[in-house]
Amino acid sequence: MRVGIGYDVHPLVAGRPLVLGGVRIEHDRGLDGYSDADVLTHAVIDALLGAAGMGDIGTHFPADNPGYRVVNVDCVVIAQEPRLHRHLAAMSSNLAHRLGIVEVNVKAKSPEGLGSLGAAEGIAAQAVATIDEA
Repeated sequence: MRVGIGYDVHPLVAGRPLVLGGVRIEHDRGLDGYSDADVLTHAVIDALLGAAGMGDIGTHFPADNPGYRVVNVDCVVIAQEPRLHRHLAAMSSNLAHRLGIVEVNVKAKSPEGLGSLGAAEGIAAQAVATIDEA
C-alpha cells in the first residue's frame, strides 16, 4: 500500500468559471491558471501520482508503468468564499465516479480571514490518496 499527498492553489479572477472537483459553482470569480485551474482535482491527481512514485501532474508517464488501484482519497478545499458546504456532496460524487471508487471524502475549510486565501484572493486544495497495486 502506498500513500501520496497533493496540493494546488490558484488566484481568483473575474471572467472565469469556478470549477472545483469537476463541479461548476456559481460565483462572481473563477480560478485562473493553466487548463481549468480546478485546484481540487489537481490536488487529487498529484496525490495519486505521488503515491505511485510518478512525480506530479506535469509528469508524463508511459502506459507500461505498473497499474495501481485507488483505495481511498481524502481532500480539503481552503476558501474564504464562496461557502462550499452545499457543493461538497457533488464534488465527492464526481471525483469518486471518475476514480472508479465508492467514496471520496471532500471537506471545506475557511482560512478565517488569514493571508491571501483569507483575503479571498484564491482557493487552495490538499488531498491524500492511498493506492494499492492492481
